[in-house]
Amino acid sequence: MNSVAVKIHNTLTRRKERLEPLESGHVRIYVCGPTVYQRIHIGNARPLIVFDVLVRLLRHLYPKVTYVRNITDVEDKIIAQAEADGITIAELTERTAAAFAGDWRALGCTAPDHEPRATAHISGMVAIIDTLIGKGHAYEAEGHVLFSVPSMP
Repeated sequence: MNSVAVKIHNTLTRRKERLEPLESGHVRIYVCGPTVYQRIHIGNARPLIVFDVLVRLLRHLYPKVTYVRNITDVEDKIIAQAEADGITIAELTERTAAAFAGDWRALGCTAPDHEPRATAHISGMVAIIDTLIGKGHAYEAEGHVLFSVPSMP
C-alpha cells in the first residue's frame, strides 16, 4: 500500500479528512448510477468521469478496491416515460441501461465490479429503511424517507 494520504471532503464536518478504509488496504466505493429512463446527458456524464478518475487513483494507491455503481430501474420518471413511449418498464430500462453501458464505455470509463439494479434489492432496501427509522437515523417527510445526518455516529 502506498503511504500517500488520500483526503476527501466530509460533507458532515465540512472538512477534508484522511480516507481510512474500514478494512486495511481495501477501499469500498458505492456511487449512484443512472435512473434509466432517458439517454445520459452531460450532467450524467460528469459523475462517470469524476468517479472513474477517483477509482483509478484508489486502485493505484490501495491493493484492493471494490467499485459498485447502482442502476435505478424503478422510479416515477421511468413509469411515466414507459407510458409515454407505449412500452413496458422492462423494455425501457433494458434499452436505456444498454445505451448507458455503451456511453460509459465510449467515455473510456472503468467498469464497476458490481452494478446492482434497484429492483433486485427492494426488500433489502425496505428492511434497511425500517431499521434506520427505528434507530432514529431516518425519518419520513412528505412521502419520502430522509437521513437524519446529525444522528449518525
